[in-house]
Amino acid sequence: MESFILIILVIMPGVWSGQWRVTSEDQCALKGASVVIKCQYDYPSGQWVTSVGWSKILPAPGSPRTFILSQLQLNSEHFEYVGNKWSDCRLKINNVQHADEGAYHFSFVTTINRWRSMRAAHLTVRELTTVVEPSTLTEGEGVRLSCVSGCSTRVNIVWFRDGQPVPQPGFQATREDAGRYYCAIFGQEMVRSASVALNVQYAPKKVTLLMTPSVLKGSAVTFTCSSDANPPVPQNGYSLHKDGHLISSGQVHTMSNIQPHHSGLYSCQAWNNISQSGISHINSTQLHLDVLYRPENISISIDSPEVVEGSSVNLSCSSAANPAAHNYTWFRQSAASSLSSMLQVGSGQVLSLPSVDVSHTGLYLCTARNQLGENNSTELMLTMKKQYKGELAVPILAGIGVCAFVALLLALLLFWLKHRNHAEKKTLFDFKLSGEGSSSSDPSDSVYANIEPYPPPVTQDITLSQRMSHHEHEAPMSYEDDVTYATVTINPRNSTLPNRMNSRSIAGDNDESVIYAALAKPAESV
Repeated sequence: MESFILIILVIMPGVWSGQWRVTSEDQCALKGASVVIKCQYDYPSGQWVTSVGWSKILPAPGSPRTFILSQLQLNSEHFEYVGNKWSDCRLKINNVQHADEGAYHFSFVTTINRWRSMRAAHLTVRELTTVVEPSTLTEGEGVRLSCVSGCSTRVNIVWFRDGQPVPQPGFQATREDAGRYYCAIFGQEMVRSASVALNVQYAPKKVTLLMTPSVLKGSAVTFTCSSDANPPVPQNGYSLHKDGHLISSGQVHTMSNIQPHHSGLYSCQAWNNISQSGISHINSTQLHLDVLYRPENISISIDSPEVVEGSSVNLSCSSAANPAAHNYTWFRQSAASSLSSMLQVGSGQVLSLPSVDVSHTGLYLCTARNQLGENNSTELMLTMKKQYKGELAVPILAGIGVCAFVALLLALLLFWLKHRNHAEKKTLFDFKLSGEGSSSSDPSDSVYANIEPYPPPVTQDITLSQRMSHHEHEAPMSYEDDVTYATVTINPRNSTLPNRMNSRSIAGDNDESVIYAALAKPAESV
């Protein structure tokens, strides 16, 4: 039995030849990580270890105080002894915190003696620190992320923004890149730095105007502007516009007693002193405000200023409404009916009366209706003017008068022309008889003579001048008024005229001769 114990003692380290000593190393740990304090120990031969333990020196006023962690026979959640009872004395600390920072001593007890390390192993706790450069910038500028560790041990770093991985620590910032960034140890993502905010400033976007698109006349409407901007748009950075004209400043604008003229296109404009592509004032989309109201300003018009019996008349009804009036009803109040009784006489915007008679006269009004209600028009009195027969004959008589006047003018013109021709012919005849025109170069001669159908018989020796003289001195006859002029054309021949006529012919008569004769009817016996 003694031989067996001796063999075991020889095999165990430190037996028969060891010395009392503990060797450990200082460690730097990141907050939240796990760290192992490296440690080796030895002792003289002939002993074996019965217990091990670690202690930490806590700073205290006056003198340090030793804190016994535990005998570490059993592992705890925070401190874990990962060594053994013959040479390895390593200590593992999980989820290191700043409170774990300090000096640690290892001690052990053997069958003969106990020993405590002469030199403490120092644990330093550091944190990962994220640096964002610059932390505030305008959209489109570059940003650089860096992670700083207080420990000299090199670790692999990964980046996160609001819990989402970031592929590269350097990039051109956009508004979507704004957020809180932190770094962590690859494989130990719970060991992370405190987060640092990246502030990306940008001009307003998603500028929105909220309002009720359709409102009733007389009601109120509220306009509300909003936007996504960094920095946020201040109250005086919003403005409301109607059809391109400024209405008011501010994020909220209320209009009461809305009227039809308030209808139009409204938009909101936002500004936060940050420009985008050279534009600092950003507009929202336009919204149309539609003011609804029932028919109003209803009036009746007539297509004829004067209504005559038997004629056709059209009455038109017009109104202002939104939506437009879709139903028109016509009423008539006859002159004999009471003021409260109205008779419906038609529908539609135009009332046609094809043949007006006395039954159509009276007071007319129309009612216009849309989805919001109805209203009555102003009243119109329709009166009729009777058509008299005498009035019908006036155009005919006027036409007859015009025709008679034209005929009279034509008759006077013809009489004047005939009288003028007669005077000219008589003057020419007298001229030729007097011989004053014998030298005329006119190739034709005209002879005027009064021929009596029943003259007393005379001899052929009576000259033409004697006949004319006899006629001139003859008493006026009762048939002098009836004179008929005839034109006789005599074509000259080679044969000579009778001596008496030839002696009075005018020299040079080689062409046609015209003789005018006046035939007088004898007076009728009474």
